[in-house]
Amino acid sequence: MPADQHVAGGATAAAKNHTPALPPAPAYGRRSVAEVLSSSAASVGVPGFANVLGLPAASRVCVVVADGLGRNLLKQKTAHTPFLRSIMQGGQGEVPVWLDSAFPTTTAAALASLGTGLPPGQHGMVGYDVLDPAQDKVVNLLGNWDPGVDPLDWQPFPTVLERAAEHVAVTTVSLPQFGDSPMTRAVLRGGAFVPGTTAHARTAAAAETMAAPGPSLMYFYVNELDKAGHRYGCQSAQWEHQLEELDATLKRLHATLPAGTTVLLTADHGMLDVPEQQRLDYSTDPALIEGVRHTAGEPRMVHLYLEPGARPGAAARLAEAWRARFRDRIWAFTRADALAAGLFGPVRPEAAGRIGDVLVAARDALAFYDTRRVRPAAMEVVGQHGSLTKAEREVPLLCFQVPGRTARRG
Repeated sequence: MPADQHVAGGATAAAKNHTPALPPAPAYGRRSVAEVLSSSAASVGVPGFANVLGLPAASRVCVVVADGLGRNLLKQKTAHTPFLRSIMQGGQGEVPVWLDSAFPTTTAAALASLGTGLPPGQHGMVGYDVLDPAQDKVVNLLGNWDPGVDPLDWQPFPTVLERAAEHVAVTTVSLPQFGDSPMTRAVLRGGAFVPGTTAHARTAAAAETMAAPGPSLMYFYVNELDKAGHRYGCQSAQWEHQLEELDATLKRLHATLPAGTTVLLTADHGMLDVPEQQRLDYSTDPALIEGVRHTAGEPRMVHLYLEPGARPGAAARLAEAWRARFRDRIWAFTRADALAAGLFGPVRPEAAGRIGDVLVAARDALAFYDTRRVRPAAMEVVGQHGSLTKAEREVPLLCFQVPGRTARRG
């Protein structure tokens, strides 16, 4: 059965219940965020990696990840990005201009795929917060990791940066608080870490580091867009200001990195705004939490975990209850449906239990909250992501090489 028919018994059930079939799975291994660092490593000559994205050969590569920069948003807001607009107009040959994020379209899952080169079903970072079956509790995988979760046990595979550091100079340029964070240790460990509190400080650090002789690979992280989007919305003046700052950052990198450096700009996920009246507390509807022991995930991609020993068919019945309530405004499907559709890629046994028995992904501008376990402030978030819509899953890939410098006349 094709992947886009795997939901609640396939296309027949979808039509009967006026709910849509699942979209195709992310293009893991071909055109996803998981191929960015691995292709970059291959392009600078690191053995053991394939240059799947067809990047130009170079002695230096700087991968800029702008958290929250969706492809649609970048296309909508080109008036704010004169430098990036010029890059897009110049073309980039056979290098794809957009990629799929991982599923869910959340930073924990997508940066883990970028950092390891693996789909979420392998690296096990399958959501913002998810069930840890060993502790029978929900744990956060982004900021406040549970003390009972060892990042190296949760995500045991070597990272691209670790492997590349055995052959070339590897550097991460990011905010100071991420230097030794559990998230960094889990999926972005390897090489040197250079902190910078401002965009100017980070670009200066990047230029100084890249000036060293020899081949090098750099991961350069920008989170200001995502922060502005969550607080004010991605259609706000504040978000547009941060987009202008990002454009200026890439222009400075173009002007200061060594000649011949390949610069890539991509993102972990996109974003859309959810109106306040569409941020819903699903815990007040008994039909939507019947038999549920734990709730987790993102407001736009909810994980629901059933009580142990749930009767056969309980997951399908719960998914049907959500479809009956929200109809074509959501995708509601079981873990088995998700695995059959390949949304997480191949799933190793240790990661399977971290995925909800039922998953609810928003199609419309909706966000779902369980106010029994989240703070009221969580419902104030405007810009959101996590689901399967194009606005959330499609991210840009801009590729350019720094030109040679013209010598100054004395």
